This record gives sequence, structure tokens and C-alpha cells, in this order.
Amino acid sequence: MSQAEFQRWIQFYREQPFDDFHRYHRPAALISTSMAGGDIKERLEWLQPEPIPDGLDRADVATMKAFGFTPKAKE
Repeated sequence: MSQAEFQRWIQFYREQPFDDFHRYHRPAALISTSMAGGDIKERLEWLQPEPIPDGLDRADVATMKAFGFTPKAKE
């Protein structure tokens, strides 16, 4: 692959990402919402939940969320 072609792929990915979120999760949530109603954000969170930070479990995250705090995972 030439450098020019690689740069074109980078630009294409920036404009139209082809990760799982954009290829599968978002379309599934849109279809589900259009057919059954509800909140698309809730469906997206269910399809692709936020990663759990090290040292915590799902119960810890749920408790923090109940108090309005969302812990961030290390990137």
C-alpha cells in the first residue's frame, strides 16, 4: 500500500468509522427504537457498556451511578 493510499484510508475512516459501534450497535439501536420506541441512549449503553475501571466491579459502578458519579476507565 502506498503512502497516498494509506492517507486516503485514514481520511475515509475519520469520515465514516468502521468500528463495531458504527457497524452494528448504532444501527441495531436505531431499528429497535424505531420499532419499539424508547431511548436510544439506553439501548446503546446496553449494547456497548462502558468498560469497568480496574479495581471495581459492576455493583460498584452501579452504586456510583446511583449517586450521579460515573467512574472513567483508564485509556
